[in-house]
Amino acid sequence: MPIRLWCLSCWFYRAGLKPLAWLVKGLNFVVFHTVLPYQCQVSRDIELMHQSLGIVVHPNVTIGSHVRIYNHVTIGSDTWIGSPYRITIEDGAVIGTGAKIIAKREQTITIGAGARIGANAVVLGDVPPGATAVGVPARIIMPKEPDV
Repeated sequence: MPIRLWCLSCWFYRAGLKPLAWLVKGLNFVVFHTVLPYQCQVSRDIELMHQSLGIVVHPNVTIGSHVRIYNHVTIGSDTWIGSPYRITIEDGAVIGTGAKIIAKREQTITIGAGARIGANAVVLGDVPPGATAVGVPARIIMPKEPDV
């Protein structure tokens, strides 16, 4: 349900119906305790696990297809809304419970396709495609084996 509300608020925003986008975003916050801005670029087939409880996403975020985000994840940036600096989560990435992806001012971060972010990891930079990142601060521990 939260992802449907998020997609609806994004649709209202792109259609120029900002008051409705704001209202749906607020409903998502009140019901599910999430901050999911309508300015994000989000694929419709992402999965927000555990009713998306406690997920906070900065407006300058792009999320690809088949991404799975668990509860209490923060994807944040110290930049203004609409700046060219973005956090990009590529297709098939998995972000574990409590993980933080934090970009400094004027920094772009890319989480590569098929990458995995461990629970409670604090990611401060890029994660290569297929890699696994864990720890505080996060470090790459192993590349994911390619699917054959």
